[in-house]
Amino acid sequence: QVQLVESGGGLVQPGGSLRLSCAVSGTIVSNTVMGWYRQAPGKQRELVATIVRGGSTKYADSVKGRFTISRDNAKNTVYLQMNSLKPEDTAVYYCNADRLIFDSKWYFEVWGQGTLVTVSS
Repeated sequence: QVQLVESGGGLVQPGGSLRLSCAVSGTIVSNTVMGWYRQAPGKQRELVATIVRGGSTKYADSVKGRFTISRDNAKNTVYLQMNSLKPEDTAVYYCNADRLIFDSKWYFEVWGQGTLVTVSS
């Protein structure tokens, strides 16, 4: 089954850190864009960061300098290291792959189930 499974969310104090993981079942191809999104209560889902197979990354202005997206090709896993967390970072964080191959079939816009990050003292 093609799927993305997020983990690592939880409760953290302002200024603290968390590392989210996204385990990918499926083949990441050369032009796949992996991304982390988040959705806070009452707000639309927003892009946090993206990474491509070549390693290039992009970040939302709100997280630049604090968050780092990375990947481990051997483990087929994407990470989001979150430092200097702020209350406004509180959201459900979702992993996304814009395209994957699984069992010789293409899948587009594959989403994980989400993991909740709560930043509060």
